Amino acid sequence: MQIRTLLAGSAMLAVLAGCATGTTQQETPDASAQTEQATVYNGTLPCRSCDGIDLEVQLMGDEQAPASERTFDLRAEYRNHPENPPAEEYEGQWEVIDGAAEDPNATVYELTPDGEGQIYYFQKLDANTLELIDPQLRRFQNGETLRLQRQS
Repeated sequence: MQIRTLLAGSAMLAVLAGCATGTTQQETPDASAQTEQATVYNGTLPCRSCDGIDLEVQLMGDEQAPASERTFDLRAEYRNHPENPPAEEYEGQWEVIDGAAEDPNATVYELTPDGEGQIYYFQKLDANTLELIDPQLRRFQNGETLRLQRQS
């Protein structure tokens, strides 16, 4: 089961699904060094056939960093899915887009996975919140269920 399929379906059905809640991941010793240099966002997205998709996005570099220093890791785990799929992990580069469909002053992060995988778009709502938006840079009507919170 691909996260892109679930995210597309989840975004349309999120009005009927659960709400976003923050999650925490246990860190391995190797991951803690990487996390110190990354900005980490966590949240739970709605899922049609499970209790939610726990999503963690680690952004390395900042908006002013050269493109080669702006990388990401994305991990998605499915809660109580009947098929018990393995966690999905993607890594790649992220870019900053100025403006979104409804807000020309918005900041949008475009996450492009290496190899296979869809491009993800997150609108930066504030310093602590990202919201998954569609490829046309539009917010979903039920966007509050598609939010990730920055971890300290």
